[in-house]
Amino acid sequence: MRIIFMGTPDFSVPVLDALVEAGHEIAAVYCQPPRPAGRGKKDRPTPVHARAEALGLEVRHPTSLRNDEAQQNFAALGADVAVVVAYGLILPQAVLDAPTHGCLNIHASLLPRWRGAAPIHRAIMAGDAETGICIMQMEAGLDTGPVLLREATEIATTETTGELHDRLSQMGADLIVQALQQIGTLTPESQPDEGVTYAQKIDKAEAQIDWTRPAVELDRQIRGLAPFPGAWTMIGAERVKLLGSRLSDQRGAAGMALDDAFTIACGSGAVTITRAQRAGKGAQDTETFLRGMAVPSGTRLGD
Repeated sequence: MRIIFMGTPDFSVPVLDALVEAGHEIAAVYCQPPRPAGRGKKDRPTPVHARAEALGLEVRHPTSLRNDEAQQNFAALGADVAVVVAYGLILPQAVLDAPTHGCLNIHASLLPRWRGAAPIHRAIMAGDAETGICIMQMEAGLDTGPVLLREATEIATTETTGELHDRLSQMGADLIVQALQQIGTLTPESQPDEGVTYAQKIDKAEAQIDWTRPAVELDRQIRGLAPFPGAWTMIGAERVKLLGSRLSDQRGAAGMALDDAFTIACGSGAVTITRAQRAGKGAQDTETFLRGMAVPSGTRLGD
């Protein structure tokens, strides 16, 4: 098929690769424009932009698709279908209607649960037992379109957003290839009105740890915000990101280190930190981290 691909971050790259490997013709790749990044604040292409150029594909990065020129340029590509995954721009109706089979979105949740910007983070933070991928026929509403295919997967009890992100990205790549093989024969399934939730964009203000909360909530917060933006706490005068955890049966005063292995008491229960990161340094497993920054039993965190 002749496909317009629309995506921007790392999550989208395996999907682009899968479409190319499946033999589809990529008419053009749409992504967000390069933006300043790094210490030099030089413009850096997005992960999809970089991958598309490496594959020799045409890259377009308009700042809007709402004007006539952008819409005419899109329609002129004569695509059979557009595949959209974490693109970052609203698609107006003229764009949705341009390809023969419309625009298919790869969404990382079991719709109608977790429509919106941060479905992977929110699923973990809410303690969902499972999530998955939906291939959705796009319409004007936010993730409201009918679902063509869906696949569920369990969320492991110690899984972080980063780990689940990578699994779902590959699942999405596999499922869109299946959907394109069956396009025109799939029965669209309207989303029910019941069970709708919205995955609001993560606010950095959510990242500070309040040790008086129950361990089960803090475990979800730590795993759900890892690796970005990273839940954090103060250890002495230093701000430290906590990027992995598991529940512990130990108990004690909230915020107190209960052993020398980074087990911290919460409002009820405790969590053992499995991965952490000091400011200006890389993320480390707990054993390595504690060699550089001891957190002995009795240390109070968050003060």
